[in-house]
Amino acid sequence: MTPVELSRTVLHAVRRAVDAGELSVAVPARAVVTLPGPGGAGDYATNIALQLARPAGQTPLRVAEVLRPYLSHAEGVAGVEITEPGFLNISLDRLAASTALVERIRREGLRYGHSDALAGCVFDVRVPYDARAEVLADALARIVGSQGGRLVIHHREPVTDTPRPLAPVPETLLTLRPTPAPEDPTPLGHDAARWALLYPAPHDRPRITADHLVQRESNPLFRVRYAHARTRAVSRNAAGLGFTAQPGGETAGGETEGAGLFSLLADHPRILATVARLPRSQAVAAPSRLARYLVAVADGTLEFLPVVLPRGAEKPSAAHRARLALAEAAGTVLAGGLSLLGIDAPDHL
Repeated sequence: MTPVELSRTVLHAVRRAVDAGELSVAVPARAVVTLPGPGGAGDYATNIALQLARPAGQTPLRVAEVLRPYLSHAEGVAGVEITEPGFLNISLDRLAASTALVERIRREGLRYGHSDALAGCVFDVRVPYDARAEVLADALARIVGSQGGRLVIHHREPVTDTPRPLAPVPETLLTLRPTPAPEDPTPLGHDAARWALLYPAPHDRPRITADHLVQRESNPLFRVRYAHARTRAVSRNAAGLGFTAQPGGETAGGETEGAGLFSLLADHPRILATVARLPRSQAVAAPSRLARYLVAVADGTLEFLPVVLPRGAEKPSAAHRARLALAEAAGTVLAGGLSLLGIDAPDHL
């Protein structure tokens, strides 16, 4: 269960409590779900009880007590604990959550994390004639598009001796002004050049160096593409051993193998949806955030891959099939994220 899905589960619990007459409130449009803070417990926490306490005319602890049974019986939830002053701390059913997440990624493929949160929204940006601004606008348009919105790019006219009238543009136009690259990134090639321009935050000065071409783990782009290629390789090797991926069985997202990777993959929809919740002036950093997230997924994937295939005379088991499914899901997320940055994800590297 992803944080986005858990947020919907929390709202469903509120709706059920209202329908049962235990709460007299308007069901909010959104429930905030975060990692537990100091003193918290479980996998996630929500402050929905604090949010509803005043309109319900009850204390946050009382609202939390009302909501707890509805949340506890929700699919994918293993338990709910209440902590002061009224936080609901939610523990997930790891096996069910891991299986559901991997099945969802397999079903949605490269569109995992896409939504209609920005459906009908059109954003206008002005882009100067600058390589980094152009690449940033293109990647931002892809991410906004993944959330159902549309980015209209207006190019600033170059300075000429003969002035000409500019096409009309919206008054609310946002101008992209990332720190320019110190030199032409073209010699790096298409993919490395885009990564060099997108990986740093827009206000940071990008490095246009051959480091982006180095085939070693010191190069973040290499780690991301290598991790993706490795997931494809283990699939080919598993086929050679006579087995394929199958979500379920022994959890690959439990307390041991795959726990960190599972959490990272579950966070992918939130990373993409962030662009829908931030002011436009901050949303321009979405490509950089996505790039850094992909590096974290790649590192988690590379750490997890050694346990996927059987070792020595070991026979493939349900655990291996489940781990392979999680590894393939990670490869899908890496490929989908790179495509939103306009970067290729090769199967062989």
